[in-house]
Amino acid sequence: MRIVQKFGGTSVGSLERIRKTADIVESSLQEGNEITVVVSAMSGETNRLINMAREMDANAQPREVDALVATGEQVTAALLAIELRRRGIKACSFSGAQAGFQTRGNHAKARISNIESHHLTERLKQGEVPVVAGFQGVDESGNITTLGRGGSDTSAVALAIAIEADRCDIYTDVDGIYSTDPRIVSNASKIDRISYEEMLEFASLGAKVLQTRSVELAMRYKMPIHLRSSFEPVDGTLVTEEDEMMERETITGVAYNRDEAKVTILGIPDHPGIAANVFGPVAHAEINVDVIVQNVSEKGFTDITFTVPRSDYAATMALLETTREKMQARDVLGDNTVAKVSIIGVGMRSHTGVARKMFEVLAKESINIQMITTSEIKVTVVIEEQYVDQAVQSLHCEFGLDQVET
Repeated sequence: MRIVQKFGGTSVGSLERIRKTADIVESSLQEGNEITVVVSAMSGETNRLINMAREMDANAQPREVDALVATGEQVTAALLAIELRRRGIKACSFSGAQAGFQTRGNHAKARISNIESHHLTERLKQGEVPVVAGFQGVDESGNITTLGRGGSDTSAVALAIAIEADRCDIYTDVDGIYSTDPRIVSNASKIDRISYEEMLEFASLGAKVLQTRSVELAMRYKMPIHLRSSFEPVDGTLVTEEDEMMERETITGVAYNRDEAKVTILGIPDHPGIAANVFGPVAHAEINVDVIVQNVSEKGFTDITFTVPRSDYAATMALLETTREKMQARDVLGDNTVAKVSIIGVGMRSHTGVARKMFEVLAKESINIQMITTSEIKVTVVIEEQYVDQAVQSLHCEFGLDQVET
């Protein structure tokens, strides 16, 4: 098989961990696989480099910051290639640019536009192991760019698609996807197989095991992802297309996200185009809006409430305060003490009453629901952050997701 193996920061966090990573690569080669490796920077290295840049200049030019932080992955790639060659394995390290990653967009938030990977494919055919620095590429002007947090996941999936790999293995410090956060529910169950759609919901709702863009890519090109541990030699979770087995399960898991804030615009004139006036400036500032609720119009005025990442809360409030008069809104209110809790499962398509049961569980726990949004396979509520653990534990139990003791 042709496999892309991606190793996260904790998996390559020291020279000893890099040697353990080399063990995994060597074992896969001995099984007759063609292996391409994508690596992250050693754990903590990216933050260290960013802090150095800020210490030099709090407003350092983004181009230079990208050039600096991209070195973290290049160090890891070179060290792993050195270790593999010491073992007699033909290996060669590549920066993102050398590997053919072409990008577009802003520094620190670039997106992959193309991968010129023919030279990597040729090296694979010659029995060589390309070791690629993830998280980075080069734009049309030749500048080094980075893909944002978790970008190495996206690099790995994109490269697997480009070289027509059979699978992309993502190695991390956990052994798979669980029905919820084991730190909140100790008997959460490991999921052996999960659909792309479900994984995308988990990733977008705060599960930080896989980056959202990497799952989107995998789903678009039907690239299987095997999420597994680099610390324990056990099977992990296969992220793949939905199958009949998945449809029998009503709920796959419970996800949550504490990184939320709620913004309400009160008394805004209700006429065509008002939503565009509200969200246009927010989108222009590259702030992601999620749950949106608009009240029924009363006497020609309405209220609009939406959520944004908590890290964007202050910027959103400042932006709306500057545009409030132009929008003719009565007031702008904010709350950065909210969170989202969601139930996720492809089985919702064929089972009724799921949302009702969720609301009943939360009512029994005296947890007030502030906002609701749904999709075919998800029900999300916005609640006070202080009730997250209680909500997750209750929903996990009521939907029968607790691991059965044997």
